[in-house]
Amino acid sequence: MKADKNLWILVFICVINSMGFGIIVPLLYDYGKKFGLNEQTIGILTASFSVAQFFATPLLGSLSDKCGRKPLLAISLAGTCLSFLVFAFAQNLLMLFAARILDGITGGNISVAQAMVSDSSTNEDRAKKFGILSSAFGFGFVIGPALGGLLSKFGMQVPFYFAAGIAFAGALLSTFVLKETKEREARNKNLEPRRENSESRVQNQESGKKSSDNLQLTNDSRLHHSPSTTHNFTFASLITAIKMPVIGIAVFTGFILTMAQFVMIIGFQTFSVDVLKINPTHVGLLYAGFGVTGIIMQLLVPFITKHITSKSLILLLSTAVCLVAMVLTGFTNMLIPFAGCLFIYGLFNGLRGPMLNAIIANHNDDERQGEILGVNQSYASLGQTIGPVLAGLMTMVSVHAVFFLSAFFILTGFLLTFRLRAKEKQNAR
Repeated sequence: MKADKNLWILVFICVINSMGFGIIVPLLYDYGKKFGLNEQTIGILTASFSVAQFFATPLLGSLSDKCGRKPLLAISLAGTCLSFLVFAFAQNLLMLFAARILDGITGGNISVAQAMVSDSSTNEDRAKKFGILSSAFGFGFVIGPALGGLLSKFGMQVPFYFAAGIAFAGALLSTFVLKETKEREARNKNLEPRRENSESRVQNQESGKKSSDNLQLTNDSRLHHSPSTTHNFTFASLITAIKMPVIGIAVFTGFILTMAQFVMIIGFQTFSVDVLKINPTHVGLLYAGFGVTGIIMQLLVPFITKHITSKSLILLLSTAVCLVAMVLTGFTNMLIPFAGCLFIYGLFNGLRGPMLNAIIANHNDDERQGEILGVNQSYASLGQTIGPVLAGLMTMVSVHAVFFLSAFFILTGFLLTFRLRAKEKQNAR
């Protein structure tokens, strides 16, 4: 029951956090114009957040393995709150960059929240809980832009104050309401080694054979090999994680598919304005519809995993559907077919996060959940950075070419899922 209560608190925290980020996305360009922001620097400003997150997220995840999840989650949300306030009080372009970089550095809340869910989950219900968490993020991203547009009518700075306020509320919830998950797990893991040491001490006392030095040496040896031993994160983990048999392929697959999604998003924005000629309100509604389809699929994760137990098989099938939808999108020129293909892609793309996160968590050492999930999020951030840059270059060829580029990355991810399934089967033997 406590685990369920924790899950729903995390869901609420994820909603208000992603909603805070979604609020400022449609306002960045207009707000930054008065500081000299243009078409080129908006991309760099957006990328600065992802680059900072790429390096900071696995470090925060690793710290949460050693220091506990609660404090790191609270610090991350407090950093987000501060970054929005800096944005609101910005006097120049440099302050805007400082705000986005600060938010990226403290943006480890995604991996820490995922680690908390993993701590209190079993292999059977982990994908279901990751699906619920992904739905929470998706819901915040859907309603955030609309809320930001509404609040901007009261002043361009108002949405940033509101975003800071809800991030601060999340930090308070993390500090005073959320229950720590890592501490409890660590106690359980340490219980058995303590028992063994106690039994060893009693036996040695009865036999009269030991000296105090030998007892200490025995205990130190056992503690060295205890499963509670923690790992110190270094940036080499970004490379070593990729080399891990199952986890490495899952992380790289997630990176490729994230890049495909962000290539598609640039194509969506350009195609909607330049080809379909629809107004910003309709663009927002279309994007919201895309987000809702992903949420719907994530809520269906328990039903799907009940009938198909293999996470990699679900990923393979959903990626195949996404590939077909994206190829067809590249051939469309009208609103209805475009929206239909986009919604099918959004629906099945909603399975990507829960399946990959479950595969990574199921094949990971419990003592490194925060670190490895942080590495996974780092590569996702890298995909979010590279995807828009490549899409921008591809628009020089044609808008339709952007969707074909996205399809190419989806095809690469689709082929990687075959290798992922093979490695999973090999690892299970």
